[in-house]
Amino acid sequence: MSLNDLRKGCFNQANGEYFITFTCYQHIPFFQRFELAALFCWHLHQHELACRCTWLTWVLMPDHFHGLLRLRKDNLHEAVGRLKGATAADINKLLARKGKVWQSGYFERQLRAEDDRLQIARYIAANPLRKHLASNLGQYPFWNSRYL
Repeated sequence: MSLNDLRKGCFNQANGEYFITFTCYQHIPFFQRFELAALFCWHLHQHELACRCTWLTWVLMPDHFHGLLRLRKDNLHEAVGRLKGATAADINKLLARKGKVWQSGYFERQLRAEDDRLQIARYIAANPLRKHLASNLGQYPFWNSRYL
């Protein structure tokens, strides 16, 4: 079954919330560079405005991104594609390179009413601690949460 066949069955619910993960191409740690991570964070804010969505909790790791996204009306695939496309274009421009920044596709799981959003937010935000990038979350600059 192709990726397009899988997308045909994708259902996007207005005000639906999704746990999203996408990874840098070949796990290249682009976001070890402060200026690239700051650029991604800027795009994340612009993405909220353009797509009328809300990133409830997110963390940018050196080679991947986790987020809890609430959609308004946009299609999930289009919303994630916009963010990945815009960030890839600007990262390539900044690095004066051509090539992939993100692996194709992404992981998503739609949250249900009974899911514990605070627990999911804590899991997302704690990634830098689990990977020993910081000893406390206040030391790590590339995250945000409306819950914590």
